[in-house]
Amino acid sequence: MNVLAPIVVFTYNRPEHTLRTINALLMNPLANKSDIIIYSDSARTANDNKAVDEVRNYISEITGFRSIKVIHRNKNFGLAESIIQGVTEALQQSEKIIVLEDDMVVSPYFLEYMNDALKQFVDDDRVISVHGYVYPVDFELPEAFFLPGADCWGWATWRRGWTLFNSDGQYLLDELVRLNLIQKFDYNGAYPYSNMLKAQIKGANDSWAIRWHASAFIANKLTLYPGRSLLNNIGNDSSGTHCGDSDSMDVKLSETKINFNNIAVEPSQMGREAFEIFFRQSKKRLLHRLLGKAWCLFRKK
Repeated sequence: MNVLAPIVVFTYNRPEHTLRTINALLMNPLANKSDIIIYSDSARTANDNKAVDEVRNYISEITGFRSIKVIHRNKNFGLAESIIQGVTEALQQSEKIIVLEDDMVVSPYFLEYMNDALKQFVDDDRVISVHGYVYPVDFELPEAFFLPGADCWGWATWRRGWTLFNSDGQYLLDELVRLNLIQKFDYNGAYPYSNMLKAQIKGANDSWAIRWHASAFIANKLTLYPGRSLLNNIGNDSSGTHCGDSDSMDVKLSETKINFNNIAVEPSQMGREAFEIFFRQSKKRLLHRLLGKAWCLFRKK
């Protein structure tokens, strides 16, 4: 019998986002056969107490899954520590998990895709993880495809995959330099992944995700992506700790399931080129928005 992967959800102080995330999961036919573990981080300041309490009140009443386990942090971990420790704990109990944060609305096909991929590639050491989100590129992607590295918006992995995670950002940066991988890591300068890693080392950000991506990239491991997104991040509305306010990453959820039965386990040149083009276009859009805001401010003077 194929045991479904537990779903691990990380929450903090956004009750409305959490509600939408859980409700979307419950629309998946596999929800009532899935175990869910919900981590609730403690308030960082007194101002967050009310919202954290609202989240905890809501998740204490959730039904519809095979089993529900809620873990209340008794201190504020912050997103990176909470995810790193929570994923590690969950994978000590299970060989595979699916990971979501409290601002991720999934398609009804999300759990089927994740569990089928976890089953199909369980013994393929080339594959480190499965991802549910794909950028809103301007042209058609393959039905599913692989890219080097790992990702962070609705993902799954096995215990064997997470053992490659290295939390030491300086080590990871040194390895990228030593192996002459910086240009490839940064999509030929289209996206500043290495700068994100440098900022993490300096303490300017506390990203677990850049370290997960770098760990997988250095190990030459692959992540499976869907050609149509099975997840939309609703947290880019200034409500999150690390998110700005933008709709540039918004996607339409796939209305059909993803078929990856005959996929070649190798990096997709089409997928990589699509991501690189999207990153370059996004930088141009950001520049235009900044120039527009500057012009508006100038006009108001």
